[in-house]
Parts: sequence; structure tokens; C-alpha cells
Amino acid sequence: MKTIIIARVSTEEQKEAGLSLPAQIARLEKYCQNKGFKIVERFCFDESAYKDQRHEFDKILDFILEQTEKLIVCCDKVDRLSRNFFDKRISMLYDKALTDAIELHFVSDGQVINSQISAAEKFQFGISLGLAKYYSDAISDNVKRAIEQKLQKGEWPARAPYGYQNVLIEGRKEIIYDEYAARIVHKAFELYATKAFSLASLCEKIKRDHNLTWSASYLDKIFDNPFYYGVMRINSKLYPHKYQPIVSKSLFDEVQQVQASFEKKKIQKLVGRPYAYRGMIRCAICDLAITPEKHKGFVYYHCTQFKGKHNASWFREEVLDEQLAQVFKCLELSEAILEETLTTLNSLHESKVAFQQQQLSIYTKEQQKLTKMLDNLYLDKLQGSITTSEYDRFYTSLRDQEVDLRARMSLLEEVDTNYYITVKYLLKLASKAHELFVSSEVDQKRQLLKLVFQNLRLDDEKLVYELVSPFDALVNCTDDQLWRPQGDSNPCFRRERATS
Repeated sequence: MKTIIIARVSTEEQKEAGLSLPAQIARLEKYCQNKGFKIVERFCFDESAYKDQRHEFDKILDFILEQTEKLIVCCDKVDRLSRNFFDKRISMLYDKALTDAIELHFVSDGQVINSQISAAEKFQFGISLGLAKYYSDAISDNVKRAIEQKLQKGEWPARAPYGYQNVLIEGRKEIIYDEYAARIVHKAFELYATKAFSLASLCEKIKRDHNLTWSASYLDKIFDNPFYYGVMRINSKLYPHKYQPIVSKSLFDEVQQVQASFEKKKIQKLVGRPYAYRGMIRCAICDLAITPEKHKGFVYYHCTQFKGKHNASWFREEVLDEQLAQVFKCLELSEAILEETLTTLNSLHESKVAFQQQQLSIYTKEQQKLTKMLDNLYLDKLQGSITTSEYDRFYTSLRDQEVDLRARMSLLEEVDTNYYITVKYLLKLASKAHELFVSSEVDQKRQLLKLVFQNLRLDDEKLVYELVSPFDALVNCTDDQLWRPQGDSNPCFRRERATS
């Protein structure tokens, strides 16, 4: 069957940690060789799988969509394909796999997505994507912390503005004062402060005097940048920096007053953020949808009471955030319990594998015995030792035994494939659910709620809900006072551990 293999890296660390493109290609080629797949294309690229803009991956997607016959898509792991749980490209590939247009094979994860997968395998795939996104979110958090540390030290974490230069000094990235460019910036501030120039006319003078082509918007950004008097602005916050200022604070303020005197009308596009819980919660009393409204910068939810007044309260969105976050918090397992549970599962899995191999050995011997009996039966027919009716009767009996034996072998292999991996991913995702919820954007938060909750209702200001299986079982377990309230089958007089 026609097959393509996809290998991707996004960081230098991955290239050196067994995830390099050649290492991925080698694993995928060996897998295809063992499966008898015919490789028609190899795609290797260096691109983030977390961002929405994925030009290289879009080219691969176009190639897949152009195929007129069924195609197998092989990738090393799910996170090599995507680290965004809500990437529409992955949803499209997933839907095509469920309609048997393609097959998705994730070699190192041991997952195959096609039209025959079970509910557990579908859930496992969703968990893999969720964990991949969590990993990228965690890296993003680390980067933000590193940037915050640089800002506290007075270091600018991005490209230096005009008037300064980014240089490399003894292997360290530094920003230095550019004498020539700084004089141009200082002169521009002085000239504009005289009120004798508009932005357009000042741009023309700079073009004549210094042969620099600046637009009015670019010059406006320079005048609005507090970096030039010694302060960095990041996300509306100001941090003093360690670099030499180009203009004084008084000159900068004077330019701001000139800009205001020109009565510039800046057009601001006000785009209200989507409401996180719109259409997801109903009133527990009258079954109407809970409606969001924005007042004085805050989002409030309430029941319209269209079917009759029942003293419904108005409350802020943060109230729902706190209650839902607490539910996700209940899904968490402590690191000790998580590790012990995974260790126990792994031990059980190893025992199960040993049992499976033993059973497969028994089944294989039985299959060989049946094959030999069928061969002898056919020889007896050719030699005339048995009649045709006797042959048909014995053949049907032996063939039925062989079909039953193959079914048992197939069931044994399927159970083994789904057992440990699904539970492992489930436990890890549940342990990170609270962090995922708190750090997610609105659209992502809504998707996470749909995955975990069903029948969300509001009784006054208290949420009433049902959880999708198996999250309901996890919450019930973590709500118990003890993780294992029953006695140990092999008591060793150790103290039971509470989940809280």
C-alpha cells in the first residue's frame, strides 16, 4: 500500500536527543519494511507544530488530499504531527482516517488511526494530543519566566529599536548604543518638538538629510517608544533598562504633548473577546440558557427568567472559573500516587505480556496442528482414502476450529495493545488537567470543558454537572478520604495515604 513518512523537528535539542530527522526516518523506514508498506514520499522539515502558521505541513497536507487512492501516513509520534490540540488540520486528517480514506500510523506511540479503531483508541489519541499541547505550554511558561528575569535585570529581550544595535560579545547577545543612528533619533525628537513639522514633512526632511526612507507610522512609533528615555514597555508594563538613553524624559514628554495638540484620531478596533461559557450552561430551575453580558469591563452571567421569575442571581465569570478549576483540581493525583500507580500498571502489564506470550504459544501450536490435519485430510482425499462427503464434513469442522482459533489470537493481541498505553495517558492527562484549563485561551477552554463535562447546569451560583467517563471515576476516587480505603491484600502495616 502507498505510504508516506513524515519527520519533523522544531529545536536544536530535539536534533541531538534521538529525535533528529535521520533518526526518525530510520525508525519509520524500518517500520514500513516490516509491515510491507511501499514508501512513495519522504517529508522532512524543521517547523513548529504549535503555531497556526505551518507552511511546510500545509504542503504535505495538499499532497495527501491530492491522492486518489488510500494512503498510509507514518509519523514517529503524535507530537511530531501536531502540538496543538485544536489544529483543524489534524481534525481533517483524523476524519479522513475514520472514513478509511487514509491510515495514520504513529510508530513509537504504537497507535494506528483508521475506521476500525475502538472508543478507547479514539480517547487515547485525544489524550496524546492534549499531552503534546501541555508540553508546549510548559515550554512557553519557562520562556516567559526567562524573559521576566531579563526585564528585571534591565535587559531588552527582543530586537533593539533604531538607535541601538544587537551585537554578539564573547558569545553573549548584547545591545549597544549606535552613535550615528542615535543622533538622527535625537534630532527627530527636537525638530518635532518645535511644532514646525508634521510627521510627513519630518519624514521628507530625514530622507533628504540622511537618505532614510521612514513612513509616518514608523516615525510615530519612534516618538511613542519610551525606550529612548530609559524605559522598556512590555504588555503595557514599564521596566527601566540599563542602556544609555537617547533623549531626556522632558523632551519625550514634550513630543507627546505636540502629538496630542495635533488631535490625532487613532482608530481602535474594539473586538470583544468571546464569552467562555456562552451556550454551555443551562439554568437548573427553568432550563433556559445562561446568558453572558459585559458591564463596566466585567462579564456577568444570569438566567433571563423568560419562563417566569425565580430570583436568579447575576454573577461574574470568575465565579464559574473558580468552580470549574476546582473540579479539574480534583482530577489531579499526587506525583507519588501517580508514579506508584504507573509502576503497578507496568508490573501488571509485564505479567500480562508474559501470559499473552504463553497463550499465543499454545494457540500457535494448535494452529500448526490444525494446518497439518488439513493437509493430511486433503492427501487422503487425493488418495481416495475418504469419500468426498467425508472430506467436506471433516474439512468444515477443522476450518471452523481454525477460524475460532484465529479470532482468539486476534482478540488477545488487541487487548494487549490497548491495555497499558491508554491508562497511562489517561492518568497523565488527568494530572495536568487543572494547569491546562487555567492556561488555556477561551476557545481551547471550551474544548476542554466539552471533553470532560456534560449536562452543565446552574443552581443559583452553584454549578451542577456530570462528568464524561472515565473522568467521573477519577473524581470519585480523589474525593475519597483515602486513595485505597480497603485493606491491602499483602498487609505490611504501612499507613494509608490520603489524596489531599
